[in-house]
Amino acid sequence: MKQSEEERLERWRLVLGEPVQETLGVPLGESELRMDRALAALYDSERKAGLGASSPHVARWLGDIREYFPASVVRVMQGDAMTRLGLTEMLLQPEMLEAVEPDVSLVATLLSLRKVIPQKTKETARRVVRKVVEDLERRLRAPTERAVRGALSRTSRTRRPRAAEIDWDRTLRANLGNYQPERKSVVMERLVGHGRKRSSLRDVVLCIDQSGSMAASVVYSSIFGAVLASLRAVSTRMVLFDTSVVDLSEQLSDPVDLLFGTQLGGGTDIDRALAYCQQVVTRPAQTILVLITDLYEGGNAQRMLQRAASLVQSGVKVICLLSLSDQGTPAYDSHNAAQLTALGIPTFACTPDLFPELMAAAIQKQDLRAWAARNDIQLARSG
Repeated sequence: MKQSEEERLERWRLVLGEPVQETLGVPLGESELRMDRALAALYDSERKAGLGASSPHVARWLGDIREYFPASVVRVMQGDAMTRLGLTEMLLQPEMLEAVEPDVSLVATLLSLRKVIPQKTKETARRVVRKVVEDLERRLRAPTERAVRGALSRTSRTRRPRAAEIDWDRTLRANLGNYQPERKSVVMERLVGHGRKRSSLRDVVLCIDQSGSMAASVVYSSIFGAVLASLRAVSTRMVLFDTSVVDLSEQLSDPVDLLFGTQLGGGTDIDRALAYCQQVVTRPAQTILVLITDLYEGGNAQRMLQRAASLVQSGVKVICLLSLSDQGTPAYDSHNAAQLTALGIPTFACTPDLFPELMAAAIQKQDLRAWAARNDIQLARSG
């Protein structure tokens, strides 16, 4: 629908604020005035309206923005409020959490505050985290299962199957072009087999940096880890690290418990994390190690690179994701990224929507550089 001149001026009035009221001469209705007050409370440089320190004022403001703005805008405004107006402490109150629009950024904030959340707020915080986790899992589970199972099925087939391993349904379809009308039969020139069950298995190790800058990646990794762990054909480990290493694989059945077991913040020792991963890898040729980190190494960088090279040489498929989030490529250590790339380790940022396809490509042992190029993903360059 074409926008009228009055509607266009009204939008400019909301964007530019009260100082242009006289210039534009556009009267605002009651709803528009409430939108204007909500915007002024957050973005007016003089903060004439302001939110103040009162919880009821903040709760009312949160309610207003949820009523008058779409969810995507609400999330941006909430994030700006945390930064501009110091509302982080307000999240320690249950009534505030009930008013906030749940999203990944909020979950990351709650996890970073979990040690100081008062007892009366903890249950509300868990409900908020669980809602976000369940929403994400509903969105990501089906494409992940479909991509991974399909990839495992394709890699497990063989063209020289034993009699007990022949997949007759797929074999028949593969040979329909060989139908001979005079014999009323299909010549089976190509046999397709299920393959032995053992050959279809893959070991996946998610090794995740839990420093503060990687918070969103930790949230998404926990969801994907739980989905992968539910697939019988995949053995999944979840390893988190800062300056220490913790294996949370036993908690993959409940991503919320797993997330509350994380410790966002602190330093980074990638070398120590890779050393632990080396110990748990039992079938290198069948293992995919996904290292999720911005590569700012606080430990021994040279030894970290040596461990990465050793893993690659042993047959492990190593992938380095600079982030697993919707925010795009973050700040990262370009030198370490270049060194990993030189070792043959694909290094890039990945969005959650593309992660299932990435895992499918890795399972099928595709060229991940080519996969990234097809998906317009910029890889880190070798030095």
